[in-house]
Amino acid sequence: MNTLLRWDPTSRTRWNPFKDHDRHELESQLATLLSTREPTANGGKEALTVAQWSPLVDITEDEKEYLIQAELPDMKKEDVRLTVENGVLAISGERKFEKEEKGRKYHRIERAYGSFVRKFSLSEDADGSNVTANFKDGVLQVHLPKSVKAKQKTVEITIG
Repeated sequence: MNTLLRWDPTSRTRWNPFKDHDRHELESQLATLLSTREPTANGGKEALTVAQWSPLVDITEDEKEYLIQAELPDMKKEDVRLTVENGVLAISGERKFEKEEKGRKYHRIERAYGSFVRKFSLSEDADGSNVTANFKDGVLQVHLPKSVKAKQKTVEITIG
């Protein structure tokens, strides 16, 4: 039998969309959907898997340059590649999972590992031929200078 539900504005009961669902089941479905970890089973115990990852970046700008800062913890500068091609800046690399040691049990693995590529389209005023970068304390800093040609000049115009 179909029932038509109507909203009663005098009702003070809050609707809880998760009321009739098992919390662990919802977490499992969400994790599977986002592919961050395997579905839970046996009372909500997490499966030990290594998630895919992509480094987080901040992009800022001042009058001279664009600055891209990428978080690359546990990586060495030799494991990171930086290229500019056809107006696209690409940061790529791989963070490798530590090999399991004999006699060591892993109870939780939340840090993600694997290959990554982050690509950024360059602005018209960016000079892709003079990019510099430095790597310190797990943070890659990419300095992308603004083109001298692209800088706008202020010209005062006299009205006649």
